[in-house]
Amino acid sequence: MALRFLGIDPDSPTDESPTIWLHEETGDLLIQSYRATEQEVNDCKEVGSIPGHSTDVPDHETIIRLPATMLDYLPARREGDVGGEAGRAASSA
Repeated sequence: MALRFLGIDPDSPTDESPTIWLHEETGDLLIQSYRATEQEVNDCKEVGSIPGHSTDVPDHETIIRLPATMLDYLPARREGDVGGEAGRAASSA
């Protein structure tokens, strides 16, 4: 797996370190951060996303809370970048 370290929250304690890595082959981000509280998860469910899409969080997923300072480490989308299935299909073609 080709991972590249992007950044770590400089304000976090030594044993609590929100961190972001980039999977260079897929463009996916791997994020270590704080697990959302039960209230935050319930708030997300209440707000929802798109009509007809479940607000349940499957067992294999979780909602994380990413400190705002970590936004500086998110890579900018470049023109021509395609995400999701289309991006994976294009990169394997």
